[in-house]
Amino acid sequence: MVNEKSFVEEAIQEIRSKLTDRGILACSGGQDSTLLAVLANRAAGEKVLTVFVDTGLLRKGERERVEAIFRKFSLNYRIIDASDRFLSALKGISEPEQKRKIIGKTFIDVFEEVAKEYGARFLLQGTIAPDWIESGGSVREVIKSHHNVGGLPDKMNLTLIEPLRDLYKDEIRDISRFVGLDTDVQPFPGPGLAVRIIGEITREKADLLRDVTEIVERGVRDEYTDASGRPWQYFAVLLPIQSTGIHGDKRTYGNTVAIRMIDTSDAMSGTFTRPSWDFLDRISTEITNEVKGINRVVYDVTNKPPATIEWE
Repeated sequence: MVNEKSFVEEAIQEIRSKLTDRGILACSGGQDSTLLAVLANRAAGEKVLTVFVDTGLLRKGERERVEAIFRKFSLNYRIIDASDRFLSALKGISEPEQKRKIIGKTFIDVFEEVAKEYGARFLLQGTIAPDWIESGGSVREVIKSHHNVGGLPDKMNLTLIEPLRDLYKDEIRDISRFVGLDTDVQPFPGPGLAVRIIGEITREKADLLRDVTEIVERGVRDEYTDASGRPWQYFAVLLPIQSTGIHGDKRTYGNTVAIRMIDTSDAMSGTFTRPSWDFLDRISTEITNEVKGINRVVYDVTNKPPATIEWE
């Protein structure tokens, strides 16, 4: 295991030595990039601009939560609403790898525009070991391209700095606690809800999944009041499947969502969580009662491997 104090000191020194000019930091609001933002602020202060992009594929309240963290740690930051741009770029796209690469390319386009305006020559990213391993960095076949690895163009105008790239999720959480960050934060993929909407992405689907996600996350917090006993990750996936149902006395033909809950320490392998039937009953009932258009809920009972944590 990594020594938290030593790693923080080494990461700060690495940033200072490599950052010979202004840089921008790509922050998704997740644990990895938020930790890097805090470390970069300690290392270089105003020399680094932390950039958070609203892609239109965030959870409810995500933008406000992230901005509160930036303010708490006195970061130099900018929030950019690029939701129309991302959703337009993804229109008509269903293939998972293509979606990830489009998202990665769009992120880079936005960051390069901000960098040019800010006068930055460096891009700091919170890439960690599972990102580049699954993107083909140590295996012959790509499992899935992470937006901050497989989505990067061959040539870009910014030099990358990735101080966290040899760390795993459990180490990220330990170091985050050490620097004072809240670690009771649900892991959320950089591509956001895009990899939890199977098939083509639309604003309507994203809005629907946001409502379901809020119910799932609230339900898990209520069920597992002790944060240390909660599943490592829990979320909903919108499937491209419709089926017949009943609402009142009327026939419905609605959408299906899958609930995914998994336990892991490093995100490289994991086992599906075994919640109570009563819990699943409550979640299913709340979703189908409150979210118009959903009439079927299923539960994912697949470990990693053979599945990955996210569906795409």
